[in-house]
Amino acid sequence: MTFDFLFRPNHTAYLRRAAALLEEAQMARIEHQAAAEHHSALARMYAERVRRLENELYRQPQSAAHGAAGLAAEAGSADERPQLYSLDGSRKPGLTSAS
Repeated sequence: MTFDFLFRPNHTAYLRRAAALLEEAQMARIEHQAAAEHHSALARMYAERVRRLENELYRQPQSAAHGAAGLAAEAGSADERPQLYSLDGSRKPGLTSAS
């Protein structure tokens, strides 16, 4: 009895292993692509948050020359008022700090 079968290359086993490695690499690529899309969305969200917070912090105060008309116009636009967001579900959406 010889042990020739141990030393002969088995092409089908090699091809099965290569196919398994290829599938693993494709799954890793898909996972990393999904993670990259997620991180890109987070980066856009944080850039928007930074812009919004900078606008709130560094907004120039209304001068006295504009008077009450300027303040009434500012209070009337909902986009200019800072929004408050709550993590609990009991808060109604759309409430602002001025409400």
